Amino acid sequence: MVPSTFTNRVQPIDEDSPVDPQTHQFPTDPSEPVMIASHGRTPSSATTIRPPTAASSQLNPFATPATRSRSSSLATAIGAPPVDVDAALRPDPGTEADFKVDNNPFAFSPGQLGKLLNPKSLDAFRALGGLKGIERGLQTDVTTGLSVDEILAPYRISFDHAVNPYVKSSEKHANTAAPTGSGRFVDRARVFGKNVLPSKKATPLYKLMWNAYKEKVLIVLSIAAAISLALGLYETFGAEHPPGSPLPVDWVEGVAIVVAVVIVVVVGGLMDWQKERAFVRLNKKKDDREIKVIRSGRAQVINVEELLVGDVIQLEPGDVIPVDGIFISGHDVKCDESTATGESDALKKTGGEQVMRMLESGTKVKDLDPFIISGARVLEGVGSYVCTSVGVHSSFGKIMMSIRTEIEPTPLQVKLGGLAINISKWAVSSASFLFFVLLFRFLGNLANDPRSPAEKASFFLDIFIVAITVIVVAVPEGLPLAVTLALAFATKRLLKENNLVRVLRSCETMGNATTICSDKTGTLTTNKMTVVAGTFGSTKFDKASENPSASSVSVTQWSSALSQAAKDAIVQSVAINSTAFEGEENGQFAFIGSKTETALLQLARDHLGMSSVAEVRANESIVQIMPFDSSKKCMAAVIGLRGGQGYRLLVKGASEILLNYCNQKAEVVTAESATSLSINDVTPSDNMAIRATIESYARQSLRTIGLVYRDYPCWPPPEIHADEEGHVKLSDILRTLVFLGVVGIQDPVRPGVPEAVAKAKMAGVMVRMVTGDNAVTAQAIAAECGIYTGSDGGVIMEGPVFRTLGDAEMTAIVPRLQVLARSSPEDKRILVRKLKSLGETVAVTGDGTNDAPALKAADVGFSMGISGTEVAKEASQIILMDDNFSSIIVALKWGRAVNDSVQKFLQFQITVSITAVILAFVSAVSHPEMKSVLTAVQLLWVNLFMDTFAGIVLATDPPTDRILNRPPQGKSAPLITLNMWKMIIGQSIFQVALTVILYFAGGKIFGYDMSDPNRVDQLATMVFNTFVWMQIFNEFNCRRLDNGFNIFEGLQRNPFFITINTFMAGCQVAIVFVGGQVFSVVPIDGVQWAVCIVLPMLSIPWAMAVRCFPDEIFGRIVAIATKPFVKAYEVCARVLAPLTQRFAKKGKTSEGSGSESEKVVCFQRFRHVHDAAYLFMLDVANKEGKALSGAGFTRGVRLNHTMRLRLANSESSANDLHIVLKEMNSNTFQCQLSLEQKAANSPHVRTLTGSIPGTGFGVVFNRIMVDAIRGASESA
Repeated sequence: MVPSTFTNRVQPIDEDSPVDPQTHQFPTDPSEPVMIASHGRTPSSATTIRPPTAASSQLNPFATPATRSRSSSLATAIGAPPVDVDAALRPDPGTEADFKVDNNPFAFSPGQLGKLLNPKSLDAFRALGGLKGIERGLQTDVTTGLSVDEILAPYRISFDHAVNPYVKSSEKHANTAAPTGSGRFVDRARVFGKNVLPSKKATPLYKLMWNAYKEKVLIVLSIAAAISLALGLYETFGAEHPPGSPLPVDWVEGVAIVVAVVIVVVVGGLMDWQKERAFVRLNKKKDDREIKVIRSGRAQVINVEELLVGDVIQLEPGDVIPVDGIFISGHDVKCDESTATGESDALKKTGGEQVMRMLESGTKVKDLDPFIISGARVLEGVGSYVCTSVGVHSSFGKIMMSIRTEIEPTPLQVKLGGLAINISKWAVSSASFLFFVLLFRFLGNLANDPRSPAEKASFFLDIFIVAITVIVVAVPEGLPLAVTLALAFATKRLLKENNLVRVLRSCETMGNATTICSDKTGTLTTNKMTVVAGTFGSTKFDKASENPSASSVSVTQWSSALSQAAKDAIVQSVAINSTAFEGEENGQFAFIGSKTETALLQLARDHLGMSSVAEVRANESIVQIMPFDSSKKCMAAVIGLRGGQGYRLLVKGASEILLNYCNQKAEVVTAESATSLSINDVTPSDNMAIRATIESYARQSLRTIGLVYRDYPCWPPPEIHADEEGHVKLSDILRTLVFLGVVGIQDPVRPGVPEAVAKAKMAGVMVRMVTGDNAVTAQAIAAECGIYTGSDGGVIMEGPVFRTLGDAEMTAIVPRLQVLARSSPEDKRILVRKLKSLGETVAVTGDGTNDAPALKAADVGFSMGISGTEVAKEASQIILMDDNFSSIIVALKWGRAVNDSVQKFLQFQITVSITAVILAFVSAVSHPEMKSVLTAVQLLWVNLFMDTFAGIVLATDPPTDRILNRPPQGKSAPLITLNMWKMIIGQSIFQVALTVILYFAGGKIFGYDMSDPNRVDQLATMVFNTFVWMQIFNEFNCRRLDNGFNIFEGLQRNPFFITINTFMAGCQVAIVFVGGQVFSVVPIDGVQWAVCIVLPMLSIPWAMAVRCFPDEIFGRIVAIATKPFVKAYEVCARVLAPLTQRFAKKGKTSEGSGSESEKVVCFQRFRHVHDAAYLFMLDVANKEGKALSGAGFTRGVRLNHTMRLRLANSESSANDLHIVLKEMNSNTFQCQLSLEQKAANSPHVRTLTGSIPGTGFGVVFNRIMVDAIRGASESA
């Protein structure tokens, strides 16, 4: 950031111009040529501007009225080529509307300003009059910015008056138009727009419903229901019936199915609509940030959406530029525009006035760049620029509008999608088997069936509908929805707890984190810094000392004893060499910026007589600003001393590092009127004393900041290399400096951090501190937080030592490393990569621009919402809105809750599917009329029940502290755990047994006369009612995934669970009472209701009994019990192999790429005899251990009918490659590769034979053809 006093003060009209200060009119006749002299130039460089002609005004039909009278070409200087204004500002096809603005009081339209950066155009810059012309045309001031009192534009100004103030214009007059809106900057927002992108057009609800209906199963079911309805209506109204017999009402079931499908579609569409709304709110919050601007001459912090064209915006290292503009001035500003323009090099920015002067003089200078482009990142330097385009007119806005895409599925959603497909195959197989069994029975009885053809067709449709409905129930299409619901709910709750989730996948990844690498300042500490101690020369002060000793006085006594020269030097160091500035917070005066710098400024203001930071900066001649260098741990500034006495270099940074660069020290207590500091050499004893002071402060958990300086007679110093602008590198001047003093800044540990660290350890997550402070301070803070425990082998190391470790040493030390002190961002990145290589799931916090690589490298990156730079926020997946470490533990809890929610829903849904399919199959096959006890409408109600309502209640279960009492799950952990399978199988046995017994033996148990149709219907209703109530009670069982008994824990904190279950129970009661023929139920009495509710309640004690069964014994039983099924499956696979090979599809092309680890992972889903065979092509390594050269590998993999794989475009010789194939389900895929080379320049042929003993297949893979491109690694 550059304060307003740093910028070159540019007035809209030069003081020596012939303008009347009262009327703003020019005395010259516009019909005559006007000789003008640019500011600072001699009359010899004057420009002759001819008045416009009628012809020239017609060249650009899209110009605003203010621009149609201008000259079509403009020669700005003798020696400079003329600018064709019309060509420079001509609209691009499709953008003509941006050049037309009605009632525009400004000189330019959004389209004309957009030509500055579409692409970068110095011609457009000159055509608009350079920085001065843009300043005048936008009615702003590059020094003081926009006026906070502006409502309408102050006056109207023409294009010609803006680009050339010496041309008389009758259009510059007071703006008397009435406001067309409320609030400030009405005209400005109307003409140029606001810095917001229009919301993405939401998908209409009817489209979402149509998408939900496009499920093939629902379409087939709808067609069958329509046919059933037609046949039912024909039977009722079209066929003849015996006199006096009741009319059949089979058409009711068709109507009921159609209504049930409509309900499923409507509810599904509403859920998707709600999901879209949730993510729109999330994205809006994600893009919300603040920016520093100058308005009415004062620095302010405003929301990025409030930026307007004409605003003067501050630039600091780490900023992500929000809007387009023209650079005003600054110090060594360089931007990374790779994300905006693709330019990979850092681009140095030149002030707009300087660029215009060079262009006017005809000077050819390479890489003149005054353009600030939105979406770019400030790498270094500080400065300011004036905004020219916002919102959809800005470069970044145009890109974002053109690349809007749907939210990508998370890894868990992808995994669940695959699981849903596999379950669907089982469901389709079961339903097909049921359909064919019933069909064969139907065909067998067809000859003796006395029913009419319509009745027979209706009966056949009933069979088909039941089979299709079984598929609807068994297919878990709600699984991906469960993830979406869990993520949406978790991100919303996390936002309330100060975690802004930017990338959805990070929420679920955080649940599996095994280590957290945390910053210290502001994350583990409060970031409310105060200078509490200091040592300058021979004096020390302690602000907390009420009875100061002889060696340590109070801060007031210390400051009163300082010489004026010493006070000036300290004030210069903390005020000039700082990016903080004065502002307001909550209506009160405050310093805004880095907390370390604001603490130093507060010391200067309270005790050193500094009245205003802006005043100090305005009174000094600032020559060069050197931003903070993370590798050197310091920043610097150069000022010119008053009276032409030379220059002073001011350096501020890590005290123990700066001390190494000092060979002298300043004596601060001298005569009050002394105008210079007394300098003495630093002796070894002085050096030891200063280091002892630094360590003493560090042991008190104080952050130490050193202040050093050096005076030079000239700048740049002749012995130091400087660039063409006279600027030198910070690293070149860190030598033979003068030590001014050191201060100790207190930053207390945040309340709750020690408890949060203890919770992380209890959860199996190791917390590491990575800080820039010295090892003594870091150890003191880490011990206070509970991170450092030297008793159990914990290690503290400093960055310079850590980065020199070899791989073997690092592997041995990193698992025990608890504190990495004096570290750079590169050290953090190295640590993250090493932890990941050791199999850890790593979460990292960062706030600086240079932290971006580590944040990107981590599995989950946390940036700081308060102190973090925009680059760090862009590189992170989650933003800590309060910069608090305790919020990371909250994210850990919710991340685990997301995974748990999905597993709970999975456990519930598979249980329902198994029970429903078995019950429908058994009852339909055993029934004389082949009718399932669960009708199609009942099954659809169950499907709606478990896919939607159960997903909501189980996905919204908030986490309890108990969720941290277990270690994290590994990356390869199965989605369905052994304990889950135990509960699924146990509950399925209970539910199937209970319903089957009730169906077959219920009549005998309750003494019913089964020849009475009413009793038969009552028993069927009881079976359906019991089945539904078992699912309601099983939802309570599924709330726990472990073997604990308390399934009601935390229930009061989930109102969704209570409310929705109450709603479902009410619906079920209503269905039994009034469902009638639609749901194929009849009313039941109180005893029957008691049976239907009490028996399902037994599922809760049954679940407790199942939980008592040891997991290990259950695993052995399952392994023994499933062997016959595996053998039967293998036999079926062998028999069906020739048939399935005939219809096998060719695999899709997949790609892999090389990596630094010399491995290429090429994933190819392998569709063969059974659909469970997945092959991974892993570990592509040099057969002889040599590094692979070239850009890596790109392969196309195709599976043809004869089981041949063609691997295309490999960049390494076949002799250098070894491919190890492994089967996905942990079976060892033994294979032998024999390679042969046909000819020196021909493709290499590999023949692979092998088998999969784990599945018993004798699969022979033969003739895998590999087309290999000779690469740099090709060996003879």
